[in-house]
Amino acid sequence: MASFFASPPFLSHPKTTNIYFSSSQTPTPNSSSSQPQTAAPPPPAAVVSPKPAAATKTNTAESTDWIASTLTRRFGIGAGLAWAGFLAVGVVSEQIKTRFEVSQQLNTRDVDKEEEVVFPNGIKYYDIRVGGGSSPRPGDLVVMNVKGSEQSTGQVFLDTFGDDINDSKRKKGPLALVMGSRPYSKGICEGIEYVLRSMNAGGKRRVIVPPSLGFGEEGAEFGEAVKIPPFATLEYVIELEKVSIAPS
Repeated sequence: MASFFASPPFLSHPKTTNIYFSSSQTPTPNSSSSQPQTAAPPPPAAVVSPKPAAATKTNTAESTDWIASTLTRRFGIGAGLAWAGFLAVGVVSEQIKTRFEVSQQLNTRDVDKEEEVVFPNGIKYYDIRVGGGSSPRPGDLVVMNVKGSEQSTGQVFLDTFGDDINDSKRKKGPLALVMGSRPYSKGICEGIEYVLRSMNAGGKRRVIVPPSLGFGEEGAEFGEAVKIPPFATLEYVIELEKVSIAPS
């Protein structure tokens, strides 16, 4: 016989009621509770350990000028700055000099046809090449190549253009002359200095000098083999290479 088991009435599960709270509502604690509810302590603040600051890499330019460093250590920063200023002036002056040299080369030109120019004092000249550099002033140092001869005989008494160092008339390299200085170098006369005032660096000129601005009534002797007679007219070829400030 089949037996049917049923839950007794008093064992039935009680009906439960679910209460839901909205996000904006907070449930009210039961005041009848025997144990008071204490508020939960706030969570401890998070301790953030500060990160060590990244080392700043400083690019320090190491001085390659040991002279400036030595002067600074020994005599103070003033001496080091003075040396640095001296070097800076040197660099600038070299740049200026280079620009002048480039300008001189660009403005120098050969003359197609020689034309005679006569100064009031009787000097004649013929430009072979017109220079593009500066003109010498009193006190300036000029560097030039010179060839001098006695006009009537053609005898050469000075030549810096030639390469034959065994010839007593030929000299190694160009001549240097400080404008306005005396006495003149061997073979140079007053007429040469007068002509240089109207030349520009890089120029080349053929010059005829009268006796009054040459060696005059006394003439000149350049060794036993070369003698310039009195009242001789001189002929020069002058090439003005450089004009600069004379060293003090």
